[in-house]
Amino acid sequence: AKEWENGSMELLLSTPVRPAEIVLGKLAPYFLLTFFDILIVFVLAILVFKIPFVGSFALYMLACAVYITGALALGLFISVVTRAQQSAIQFAFAVGLLPSFIFSGFIFPIENMPEFFRYFTGLFPQRWFLLISRNLFLSDAGISALSFALSAIAVFAACMILLAVSKFKTDVEP
Repeated sequence: AKEWENGSMELLLSTPVRPAEIVLGKLAPYFLLTFFDILIVFVLAILVFKIPFVGSFALYMLACAVYITGALALGLFISVVTRAQQSAIQFAFAVGLLPSFIFSGFIFPIENMPEFFRYFTGLFPQRWFLLISRNLFLSDAGISALSFALSAIAVFAACMILLAVSKFKTDVEP
């Protein structure tokens, strides 16, 4: 969003790069940085906080990769739609951060929510990622036990990438 405000997006749009390539180019560096952060947090959880990990490390890293992709694509979609940094920050806070705490089961157990909200939480990938994390840290859940949760996150990620690419405008005017 800041690139639209600064005018540097005009330079990028003058190149022969397609919108899908711009979207993937924007996602790649942040994906690598976030994945590196997850590895650091994983090591700290095990070594410093002594949290046992009994599941499959490869499955956990796959789930992390799919979740990161969806979260970053959501952020990119928000910045593509708003084109203003302040609006993007406020929209991301309202759409991403607040629901991730309220509807993920992190603070409020999903089982204690009214029936409507229990179903509503299924729309948020944070719920499914938290389920995967808990199952892999505390039990040796396999891919079959986590396939629905992983599929839900993957569908969310694919939808966000498709939305970001489709809403990406190559014209300079809003």
